[in-house]
Amino acid sequence: MSIFTMPSLGADMEEGKLIEWLVKPGDRVAKGDIVAVVETQKGAIEIEVFEAGVIAALLAAPGETLPVGAPLARLGEADEGVPPTAAPPRPDAPKAAGPPVAEVAGKPVAEPVAAALPVGGAPLLASPAARARAAELGLKLGAVHGSGPGGAVLLADVERAAIARPAPTASGMDSRPKGKPGLDMVEMRRAIATAMTRSKREIPHYYLCHEIDLQSAQDWLTAHNADRVPDQRRLMGALLVRATVRALAKVPELNGRFEAEPYAPSAAIHCGLAVALRGGGLIAPAILNTQDMDLDAIMTAMRDMVARTRTGRLRNSEITQGTITVSSLGETGVDALVGVIYPPQVALVGFGAPRLKPVVFKGAVQPRLAVTVSLAADHRISDGRRGAQFLAEIDRFLQEPESQ
Repeated sequence: MSIFTMPSLGADMEEGKLIEWLVKPGDRVAKGDIVAVVETQKGAIEIEVFEAGVIAALLAAPGETLPVGAPLARLGEADEGVPPTAAPPRPDAPKAAGPPVAEVAGKPVAEPVAAALPVGGAPLLASPAARARAAELGLKLGAVHGSGPGGAVLLADVERAAIARPAPTASGMDSRPKGKPGLDMVEMRRAIATAMTRSKREIPHYYLCHEIDLQSAQDWLTAHNADRVPDQRRLMGALLVRATVRALAKVPELNGRFEAEPYAPSAAIHCGLAVALRGGGLIAPAILNTQDMDLDAIMTAMRDMVARTRTGRLRNSEITQGTITVSSLGETGVDALVGVIYPPQVALVGFGAPRLKPVVFKGAVQPRLAVTVSLAADHRISDGRRGAQFLAEIDRFLQEPESQ
């Protein structure tokens, strides 16, 4: 028997709001299964369970705001035969006469209530959180495609439908919240400020910058994308991430989480990707085990990560296990960025916008694509010489894109 608790989803998190249970008492779960949705300053995060077993009891109800470490559920071993306990009622549930009860192991347990029937008689399956959110947004549940068991509409389905809803006409008002639905931008800014203040207070940063000639990498990408359909083409961003990951093999101390003395680098590379949200704010979920991915796999993972970040479908492992972060301004940004390390990581790599610049190449000045890359690193872990070696390795890999 073990207790599943409210996880910490970042150095800045103190509490979270349980939005939705995706399991019920008696369900068997495996390590990595998504069991709940918790709302934090980063939005709605899908919570994974880290051990296999049977849900013996749900100890918290949707709608409750609980501190990190608070009990959420009790798990039993698969062969324990522990009788399930009914979930607690929502905190705002009306006190009314309940449905008929049955006896399980001598204890009364509420019988399941049939789903409400829309006009036409077909059952409309939806979670309580999805119903509440749809009502808040003015969405009709019948028009939302459900991805849950039996086609049930889940909270994430409602959020996606809200984002995809057509913009209002000039004569109407948009009832959607500003920014990502369900995301409090004031709280997000406060969370970012808290984490960055801690970083600058506790981590002795040092910074390095280096300009890299990208023309060879761009020419290689153009040639290899010529026969690919648009959604299968490799982008420069994936090449930058891959070069960063490969460079860590030479300077492994920059990859890790400084959570206790003595510091030990991480063998696995979980590369965080800074994703800007359309309504403002920034989230940096990690692509897990990036060291095992080739360029195409990284490209696919990046597309998936950006899409799920902007629709509120991240998992807690992606939020909590990052070992280094890459922030890229893309083609429309400024020339360079100097980042702040996200604790407890020990390094952040920043890429400015690639620009055509006059570069001396083979003894002549030519217009070539170039980018400024920066490194923010923890001086407790490394020094400028090792940081410079790391940036030089990134440069070397980008001059040999065919090796990627």
